[in-house]
Amino acid sequence: ESGRVFLDDTGLAPEAFRETSRVVLIACGTSYHAGLVGKYLLETLAHVPVEVEYASELRSRDFVMDRGTLVLGISQSGETADTLAALRAAREKALAVLAVTNNPNSSMARGADGVLDLHAGPEIGVAATKTFIGQLAALSLFALAYAQARGAIGEADSLALVQELQRVPHKMDRVLGGAAAIERAARRYLSCEHYLFLGRWINFPIALEGALKLKEISYTHAEGYAGGEMKHGPIALIDEGMTTLAIVPRDRVYEKMLSNIAEVQARSGRILAVAFEGDEKARAMAEEVFPIPETHQLFTPFLTVLPLQLFAYHSAAAKGLDVDQPRNLAKSVTVE
Repeated sequence: ESGRVFLDDTGLAPEAFRETSRVVLIACGTSYHAGLVGKYLLETLAHVPVEVEYASELRSRDFVMDRGTLVLGISQSGETADTLAALRAAREKALAVLAVTNNPNSSMARGADGVLDLHAGPEIGVAATKTFIGQLAALSLFALAYAQARGAIGEADSLALVQELQRVPHKMDRVLGGAAAIERAARRYLSCEHYLFLGRWINFPIALEGALKLKEISYTHAEGYAGGEMKHGPIALIDEGMTTLAIVPRDRVYEKMLSNIAEVQARSGRILAVAFEGDEKARAMAEEVFPIPETHQLFTPFLTVLPLQLFAYHSAAAKGLDVDQPRNLAKSVTVE
């Protein structure tokens, strides 16, 4: 009733929340994209400096980390080789290390000071769509708990956010109810060989994740970009052969995303959009709109990612590809 979020079962000492001056999230692949969403959540709710690092790159750098740093390692399996190595190095310098994983008995969990268990159940598919949602949920709760522990958010705001987060699963069900329309769109666009995924702010990581999913399971060239970066290169690729998939919920960057869509329109690019239900502006500008229910802008990634996951799934299925075991990929990358 108070909106308080308790993470006592993580095993992390309370001072790890109060005494940190910086948070660093370390991950690879899809988990890295979840970490980017976590960055926006923590910055907005807790007003703390946050960095997100590719584990493979962090290991190669002379990375500066002090005793005021709280490190979160994110790995679905908890066995990702690069992430494990980066966390081992970080633990020697940081205040504490928290493992965010779907396997509380993993090597990463055993080597951390605390564990944030996703409780998502077995993840069979290599593309890890289910556990990505679990990571978003875990990081949302962590950001709320962290903000509360530091006194950065009031009780009324906490309660409103927790209540909205509780409504998100029902809203996700509504998006999944539109899967047939997304399947039809995937089949219509099956001949398209190049995609540009655009998002801004908290949905920029979702653009990256949507592009990655299309590449991973349908073997289609796709790039994810921040909407504001389109003019710095990708706009040169826009023509009739390039389809742009724009993520345009009504949030703080809504008008800027509409401007991005207009720029694509002016260059004869094809446009698909993920937008709130009833958004007539987006519908007037896009060839196809995948509607999602309205929610708090911080929780839009839960909903915006679903049409992108489904679009990739149905694109792959229409090509007769194995959506659970894509070529050249492994469920857990345990070698460097």
